[in-house]
Amino acid sequence: MEHLAIMRASWGLTGKIRAGTKTLESRWYSTKYPPFDKIKAGDVVYFKDSGKPVTTKADVARVKQFSDLTPGTVKSLLEKYGELGGIETHERETYFHRFKDKKYCVLIFLTNVAAVEPFAVDKQGHGPLSSWICVETIDALKK
Repeated sequence: MEHLAIMRASWGLTGKIRAGTKTLESRWYSTKYPPFDKIKAGDVVYFKDSGKPVTTKADVARVKQFSDLTPGTVKSLLEKYGELGGIETHERETYFHRFKDKKYCVLIFLTNVAAVEPFAVDKQGHGPLSSWICVETIDALKK
């Protein structure tokens, strides 16, 4: 399976993936949304900043999922995995406040990161606020 991850450009995380300082993508939710239960080792994730074309892809090395999170669990996960996720020590408190009330977390360990020839996607039919889309092949989303 292939996946499209849409990133907040203002957080600067796509650049950290390309630079190799972010080797883990995390998704935090109040309810189960993809990629929860939809991603596994061997899948491919394509990354794009919102409003921009796809520029990066990576293979999924492994996945960890967590349910029934508490603020304490969120803090612990950020302490353990934050650096791999491109979150610097001085940013942890900010991210903790963003995620402290979330109930689900998916940690996606990335490998073989590569730049791709930029391409646009059509998210029609996936919801205007979709930040993660699962498809058999990324070609299904290419404009």
